[in-house]
Amino acid sequence: MLRRPVLPAVLLCALLAAPAARAGLFDDTEARQQIADLKTLSEQRFDTQAKAQLELASQIMALREELARLRGQVETLTYENEQLKKRQQDLYLDLDSRLRRLEPSPPAALGGSPAPEGGSGEPVPTARGGDPVAESKSYEAALNLFKAARYKEAAQAFESFVKENPQSDLAPNAQFWLGNAWYAQKECKKAIDAQLVVTTRWPDSARAPDAMLAIANCQRDWGNIQAAKRTLGNLVAKYPDSKAAAQARQRLGQK
Repeated sequence: MLRRPVLPAVLLCALLAAPAARAGLFDDTEARQQIADLKTLSEQRFDTQAKAQLELASQIMALREELARLRGQVETLTYENEQLKKRQQDLYLDLDSRLRRLEPSPPAALGGSPAPEGGSGEPVPTARGGDPVAESKSYEAALNLFKAARYKEAAQAFESFVKENPQSDLAPNAQFWLGNAWYAQKECKKAIDAQLVVTTRWPDSARAPDAMLAIANCQRDWGNIQAAKRTLGNLVAKYPDSKAAAQARQRLGQK
């Protein structure tokens, strides 16, 4: 009679333990699912970050290539600009040497000493009544500044020479090179003004036609093609036998 209550007690314990076991199993499955979801999310984030890093690396590489290309262009343009300056300077100096050969030789200096010579070995004209040695040295010093591409200093030196020696036979030359010094500094307005002084104050000098050609060059660089053509036409009409006129005819397509 005393053993009968044991079976109901065992069944009751089993029934009470079953829900707890099912709850434990459910909690473990849910935790695993959450871990799997977190793993998937982390992998997605990693993939996204990896793609972003690859895109950034590609952009950096493209920027480096573009920078290298631009540096190459800058170096090329710098080299071409230096070569252009050198050719322009050589042209100026060649023109100066040729025109000097056409200028009359100066009389001997006082005291029987020979007339001063310029840097090209050709005699240079001197001032009437002035000190030929001092003026020649001053002119050559300014011209040497131009040869050294020290255009700003050359412009100051030529301008000072003209102011101090307005009656010198070298004054038209100095004024002409003053205009070229301004042109070399890309100061076309000042260059034109300087060359106009040559054509108006010394219209009969050998520099006058070359000054008109220089004015046409400035007008062309400014984009004023019609004004440049008018200047070239006036040059041909006023100085038909000059070398500058021959160049003007060539530019105008004339024979």
